Amino acid sequence: MVSRIDWQKIYDFWFPIDLTGADVAAHWQMLAWWMRGGANTDLARFAPALRAARAGQLDHWLETPRGRLCLIIVLDQFPRGLFAGSAEAYASDRAALDIAEDGFQNGHYDALESPYERFFHLLPLAHAEGPDHLERMRRIVAISEQALEEAPEHLKPVWQYSLSQAEGNLDVIARFGRFPHRNPVLGRASTREELAYLAKGDFVHMRTLPASSSSAISAIG
Repeated sequence: MVSRIDWQKIYDFWFPIDLTGADVAAHWQMLAWWMRGGANTDLARFAPALRAARAGQLDHWLETPRGRLCLIIVLDQFPRGLFAGSAEAYASDRAALDIAEDGFQNGHYDALESPYERFFHLLPLAHAEGPDHLERMRRIVAISEQALEEAPEHLKPVWQYSLSQAEGNLDVIARFGRFPHRNPVLGRASTREELAYLAKGDFVHMRTLPASSSSAISAIG
């Protein structure tokens, strides 16, 4: 039943460990899990939550900052794991964007305590294509620059990587106004310039983590 879907279960799944005070290796390990599909094999059990979210049946989660964050994660992150390689992966992007933008306006974003909570609240601004995409990407770069500045010294490589990803996405949207790698999945015709970009295959979301992250992760493996 929809009434039994609790945002806390989403939160505990997506943030399984407290990174407060953790060393840099633990941060890289979680970043790899988040960004490289580590959660995908367990996402099927959350499919009912995604269906309910898309139907507006979980809008009561919007009453609190973390509830809002979890609804964003369900709509923005879960489809990418559940429906990778299909148009369905992007079907909730606009809904997630609207919820994220409302969270900026009502103070929920600022109320989030962890930089990673704020990171996932922010991601729909990068993911949702649309006429204001370039402006949103510029906002993300500015926020990422601030996050890097505020990060503890030992964690700066992590947030430098995050900034580089934001800058990479900004470059793509500035050049094309959309993500060309989605064109085949969405049935869109690619321009000559996009075809050259696709042939190169250097997609921002598929770039490997820095070499320093691999050594850090292997040290605790």
